[in-house]
Amino acid sequence: QVQLVESGGGLVQAGGSLRLSCAASGFIFSWYNMGWFRQAPGKEREIVAAITLSGSNTYSADSVKGRFTISRDNAKNTVYLQMNSLKPEDTAVYYCAADLSTSKLRIGVSSYNYWGQGTQVTVSS
Repeated sequence: QVQLVESGGGLVQAGGSLRLSCAASGFIFSWYNMGWFRQAPGKEREIVAAITLSGSNTYSADSVKGRFTISRDNAKNTVYLQMNSLKPEDTAVYYCAADLSTSKLRIGVSSYNYWGQGTQVTVSS
């Protein structure tokens, strides 16, 4: 079955960096687009970044543009989120997700079929 396992979260000071990883299994990873989402306490889940199946096209939310970079390694069935210049408002549970429905890059939460369990990122001021 489809499995997505995130890792790399933790506690970091403002201005620091973290790299999240998401290991995928149970489907042909290189065929599908992937996304990173986050959800802070009391807030709705929101898109952070998304990447097409080949990695040639990406999307980043305005709130993270210039600070976060999404990438993927299809040989390792892994998608990454490099997070630099972290801010306290980046504190959230971060989820990776797979869109197994279409090759068009989509950014809506409801567009993604499968989700990981999430990893906590906490940025202290």
